Amino acid sequence: MPESVRQAWEKRDGPVILATVSPDGIPNIIYVTCVGAFGDDRLVVADNYFDKTRRNIVAGAKGALLFRSQTGKAYQVKGTLEYHTDGEVFRHMKTWNPPKHPGHAAAALRVEEIYSGAEKIC
Repeated sequence: MPESVRQAWEKRDGPVILATVSPDGIPNIIYVTCVGAFGDDRLVVADNYFDKTRRNIVAGAKGALLFRSQTGKAYQVKGTLEYHTDGEVFRHMKTWNPPKHPGHAAAALRVEEIYSGAEKIC
């Protein structure tokens, strides 16, 4: 992930939106609040209360995260979703997910493409 996008992610403004698609092609879009990064190529969402989203990820859905920087620039990050219920990504999520939430798993989006508007960044 380019440094400029990583900085925008770290200093994002407002809600983050996660989109997945069911095996039948039905989209599912949710607001997510408990988010972080893992390494240089994954953005992570804590599964605190997923239902359809969890089913889509486990079924092999690709996904996208949409967020806005503090300067108002929007970014759409697309990639393959991984669902971690243990291991390094899961343990990392537990360090920043608020204790009041269950943190059932860590949904990690492996970054494959990034857009800002119509501009493809990578």
